[in-house]
Amino acid sequence: MNYMLKNENAIYYECGYSCDNSLYLSFGSESFFITDSRYTLDAKQHVKGTEVIIDRDLYGCAIKLIKKHKIKKIIFDPKEWSVAAFEQFTTHTKVKFKAVIDFSHKKRIVKRSDELKTLAKAAKLGTKAFDALAKAFNQNGFKQNEYTLTHTAKSILGSFGEYELSFDPIVAINANAAKPHATPTKSRLQKDDLLLVDAGLKYKRYCSDRTRTVQASKGFTFDTKQTFSRKKIQKAYDTVLKAHDNAISKARSGMKARKVDALTRDIITKAGFGEYYVHSTGHGVGLDIHEMPYISTKSDTIIEDGMVYTIEPGIYIPNEFGIRIEDMVAMVDGKAVVL
Repeated sequence: MNYMLKNENAIYYECGYSCDNSLYLSFGSESFFITDSRYTLDAKQHVKGTEVIIDRDLYGCAIKLIKKHKIKKIIFDPKEWSVAAFEQFTTHTKVKFKAVIDFSHKKRIVKRSDELKTLAKAAKLGTKAFDALAKAFNQNGFKQNEYTLTHTAKSILGSFGEYELSFDPIVAINANAAKPHATPTKSRLQKDDLLLVDAGLKYKRYCSDRTRTVQASKGFTFDTKQTFSRKKIQKAYDTVLKAHDNAISKARSGMKARKVDALTRDIITKAGFGEYYVHSTGHGVGLDIHEMPYISTKSDTIIEDGMVYTIEPGIYIPNEFGIRIEDMVAMVDGKAVVL
């Protein structure tokens, strides 16, 4: 199978190294990592099982290799390429290009044992970061706005520069939490406010992802057991937690992903909150924060051992509050294990 890759994480998966200016070509048993001279030392040190080529003209070099090896067909993922970049290949070669959307993600959907260990480590580090974040918010977070709280979250999650973040964390108070992908506002955290935090960090490039919703009373933690002053919020929270726990306990290898989605959605719908559950149950996690499998109402993907994905049901009532509880799980011996 012949294919070419441009995405950094896709390339890293193949040879153990990538950078922001590189191409990867695989021609059967031969593979090539092409980059420029800024990355010579790192590439030669870290690239595994692949020939490193240093050339300022990445595309020109790749085209020469294609012609030299008399390649007739190549798979590529159109999501990785701009029209201008791809046209260089179609203009200067006679190769038949086969577009396979999410080509690398499909290869990576079932994690190797070493990947599972790395993802578990990332998740555990993320959990420790949440514990540290709760302590920091209790000490200095009250009366601070969401911008400041988000900055604090970034610092603590990244261990002050030691780790990259999986994504920009979400720190949302009260009504702002009703937006699943809320951005910071000038709302200030007050005692007994609803507080939602969605965040993750990377360990050896692999992502973690976790969400907790709490009542920010004195000494609060990010445990899933939470008590809220308002009955409506408590009912919604208990419903989300029940849906979250149900999916984790009943998900099985061999199920279709949409069945796993139903394990959360049916509970939330029966409780009367169905219209406020506005996203899918989860998504795969790996080198990218969003990978296959997607746990949605329309997904026919068969869940298999080795897959890693989130369970993150939520209820979002506009202009009032939002609740989400999220954990990463790995399928092990047919069942979901929280990482």
